[in-house]
Amino acid sequence: MKIPASCCHFSFDLWLTLIRSNPAFKARRNALFKSFFAIGEPLEKVARVIRHHDVLANRISEITGQHIHAEQIYCQVLHELNVNINELTQEEITSFQAETDQLFMHYKPVLINSSIRSYFQAIKTAGRTISILSNTAFIKGAILRRLLDHYELSEFISFQLYSDETGFSKPAAGAFDLVFRHATAIRPLSKPDILHIGDNPAADYQGAINYGFKAMLI
Repeated sequence: MKIPASCCHFSFDLWLTLIRSNPAFKARRNALFKSFFAIGEPLEKVARVIRHHDVLANRISEITGQHIHAEQIYCQVLHELNVNINELTQEEITSFQAETDQLFMHYKPVLINSSIRSYFQAIKTAGRTISILSNTAFIKGAILRRLLDHYELSEFISFQLYSDETGFSKPAAGAFDLVFRHATAIRPLSKPDILHIGDNPAADYQGAINYGFKAMLI
């Protein structure tokens, strides 16, 4: 395949750029959430409230440029579903997260394009470098790294940056600055040498352009 000659480093978003959710995962996660926390509300309402706070947290993160941790979102969801969070412990949240991670790896997201691995290989063969820059919510960077290992993509990726680990969410300049700092630690680059690729017009495309990178919206 042809690699853009003007790009030396490729920064990829993850969700809806490289992977998409397994439809079975969220349904089973929602059922687990209801049973784990003994929620009396119907499953349909549980799913609706989780989705609402997931979307809301993502939007707040985009506006503020700061990551909102999954534990905070869980507490907000439980409060809206009439669970007394004064009795909630960190151990319970941690245990639920561990079970959710197991479900996630059982009902794995799928690659949006089956040719992604060969595309990454072509980029690396051309002497260019690759990284991941992804906002996260319920699924953390540590688990997403395991997913990329599963799909045998990690060997082509120089570094991975996730908002739950960095504290920065796209489109904040701080998120893209971390890409620049990591990429230039590998070799000298200017900002226009870096192409960020993603599906979100604000977080991926405009955020990258505002920082000084090239950008591609897919």
